[in-house]
Amino acid sequence: MIEDFRIDIPQDRLDDLRARLANTRWPDELPDVGWTYGVPVSYVRELAEYWRSGYDWRAQEARLNAYPQFLTEIDGQRLHFLHVRSPRADALPLVLSHGWPVSFVEFLDVVGPLTDPAAHGGDPADAFHVVVPSLPGFAFSGPTRRVRDGDPQRYARVVAELMARLGYPRYGAQGGDVGSMVSAELGRIATERVVGIHLNGPMVFASWDEPVDESTLSEADRQRLAVVTDPEGQRFGYAAIQSTRPQSLAVGLHDSPAGLLAWLADQFHQWSHEPIDRDALLTNVTIYWLTETFASSTRLYKESRQWGVPQPNSGVPTGVALFPGDLTIRPLAERQHTVTHWAEYDRGGHFAALEAPDLLVNDLRTFFRKLR
Repeated sequence: MIEDFRIDIPQDRLDDLRARLANTRWPDELPDVGWTYGVPVSYVRELAEYWRSGYDWRAQEARLNAYPQFLTEIDGQRLHFLHVRSPRADALPLVLSHGWPVSFVEFLDVVGPLTDPAAHGGDPADAFHVVVPSLPGFAFSGPTRRVRDGDPQRYARVVAELMARLGYPRYGAQGGDVGSMVSAELGRIATERVVGIHLNGPMVFASWDEPVDESTLSEADRQRLAVVTDPEGQRFGYAAIQSTRPQSLAVGLHDSPAGLLAWLADQFHQWSHEPIDRDALLTNVTIYWLTETFASSTRLYKESRQWGVPQPNSGVPTGVALFPGDLTIRPLAERQHTVTHWAEYDRGGHFAALEAPDLLVNDLRTFFRKLR
């Protein structure tokens, strides 16, 4: 059964959030260290004050509710999703899978151009019917209730069932970050249905059994490999904690909105390349807070069986859009995917749908044009 869904947060939840922010006990910080110790307290205090006194959740709630939203249950897991059909009946269905620490909100700016390209200066023949699930454990699909429900392979099975339930016998899949793992897995488990996979910043891994010959890599790929393999690198410090002690971390971040804001803002700072709209960032953080899903969203780091493990190639045509700051290494991507399209951009970043929605939309149109 699929039910209509509308976000309607009780006012006392918003009042509690503001009171907690007002009563935050802030730590001290060292002078002149910038972001080298993590998020600067001065930065997060200013952002928290805007969250408390300037950010308008009700306006954001109304914006979210302008999109058709639904709930269903798949194998015991509540699943929330957007489903926006194109005015063109023959549009290609496309499922967009988000990553962490974002949510379905990541894709709001691309839904209109994808579903109705004619209204956004595009070719009507490039239209998509768009499905944006909140992955299990995230937002209004959370929390998860069983061990391994946080595995991206499990996410993919749920998404595949959703697309079947919606009556789509063939469709495309797109994702970045963890969404790239979900989209690629859809190609493996629903090979006859998935016509193409589009990934931005796909997560691919080297195998110790088949090491990378660095002499064959471009200078850019050597730099990316150095970041990925640096044992003292700080870029993945958050993942080390979330893959080992996620519940310990979650206790503090479920109780303190300032703590949650600091942790997520630090990840946005590390992984983004372009400025992200402050309200968009806070809408993502607010959804984590209001749905109490930080713990369940981070279980994927503990429960995923794909971290550091090369995955089999599904054979499904795959397009890659590489944005600044991402660490995808082309020879590794080509070991694990049938890459038929590759594009690199000097604008945008890891959160491509937030940072450069126009580039992502155009790349999707280009890639899927030959697969309809």
